[in-house]
Amino acid sequence: MLKRLLVLALLAPVLALAADPPVKLTTENIIKRTLEGRLSGVKVDAVTRTPYLGLYEVRVGSEILYTDDKMNYIFSGNIIDGKSMQNLTEKRMRELTAIKWKDLPLESAFKTVRGNGKRQLAIFSDPNCPYCKHLEKELAKVDDITIYTFLFPILSQDSQVKAKAIWCSADKSKAWSELMLNGKVPAAAAANCDTPIEKNLQFGSKYHFNSTPTLVFASGERVTGARPVEELEKLLAQGGK
Repeated sequence: MLKRLLVLALLAPVLALAADPPVKLTTENIIKRTLEGRLSGVKVDAVTRTPYLGLYEVRVGSEILYTDDKMNYIFSGNIIDGKSMQNLTEKRMRELTAIKWKDLPLESAFKTVRGNGKRQLAIFSDPNCPYCKHLEKELAKVDDITIYTFLFPILSQDSQVKAKAIWCSADKSKAWSELMLNGKVPAAAAANCDTPIEKNLQFGSKYHFNSTPTLVFASGERVTGARPVEELEKLLAQGGK
């Protein structure tokens, strides 16, 4: 019995190494670890080699930085294709920030249907956000659409109060429209129900939502800020299912 225990004790370090192999020190891993140290604890989400100039893409939250393999230089800004004049950084950011439609917690939103409702759009919005109100005016011109509105009150405590009053209204869509288009605030006294607002805020934090309105199209593309109806129609056509 004692001999067996001694054998197991000698083998323990070997077994531990076999069960937990060391992380492979690729250039990407070295860049990640080094920059996290140099950037004073900032978390680097991912490092990817780009097909241009031997640069590496460094993703930090909702930002993209670039560096060479020796990390002698760090670039912050957009890379433009000199032939097509396409903004490669912007294109890459759209890819990275895309959200699969199936991953949206639609049960935490209220639904507004116009016309045949065929086209789909999700909006994370704050009831006190002036850009959100402008967006609602533009959306009022759009037909044949289903809009999922996620209450996302990040501007003030008053936003929280109004968001809860909207969710607790008998007709959420109507109450929202009255507030955003006509300035009619729903009765706060009616705000006595469970809401998904905290879940919405957690979802936004997970995907680095830092402004309102944030729009998610059926294609997964994410757009921030109010857009004119012409641009909305174009984005809906590209993201239609």
